[in-house]
Amino acid sequence: MIARKKSLLFFLFLTLAVACQKTAKPPDIALQYEIAPQPARVGATTIDLKLTDKNGAPVGGARVELEGNMSHAGMGPVSVEAKEIQTGKYRGTLQLTMAGDWIVLVHVTLPDGQTLQRQIELSGVRND
Repeated sequence: MIARKKSLLFFLFLTLAVACQKTAKPPDIALQYEIAPQPARVGATTIDLKLTDKNGAPVGGARVELEGNMSHAGMGPVSVEAKEIQTGKYRGTLQLTMAGDWIVLVHVTLPDGQTLQRQIELSGVRND
């Protein structure tokens, strides 16, 4: 009985400790993108990204990864690191391997270590 009470007290303490932690505010970063070719086709698809802060200033020095996933199960993801081509502007080329609908996850690590993730939907990737 004492062990059970101790377990219950530990669980309550752990729950309160987790609940009382401050959650980090997500970074206030805007992401704009352009995709070429349009419409998207199987093969090399270039994604240009622009990162800006809340004042509209470019955000340079970030690490940006692109991860392409088919919208249905069974296909492995394709990924590439986007390179900074100008302050706040990044470019990556994904090799889309199949026609259909794709979801591109954009993983960003800012210079201060904060992270953010955005999603781009590529519907109707063509085979021609």
